Amino acid sequence: MDKYLTIILIFMVVGIPIAWISPLTGEVREQPLLPLFYGSIGGIILILFYSGYKDKKERQKLNEKRKKSKK
Repeated sequence: MDKYLTIILIFMVVGIPIAWISPLTGEVREQPLLPLFYGSIGGIILILFYSGYKDKKERQKLNEKRKKSKK
């Protein structure tokens, strides 16, 4: 995974508890910030899918390169 994606992923993971717990008082919120919670979950899923897609494309290029060098 790219270092930039890792940093964004960390912010997404930190955003999940912030949606449920108030950083100022440390108490559980009566009304959680649902857009922040679901946005963080969605962002994590997107980052994981994009990272997997990117790695797959890189592996395909390496395999093509290996096949060309054998011929």
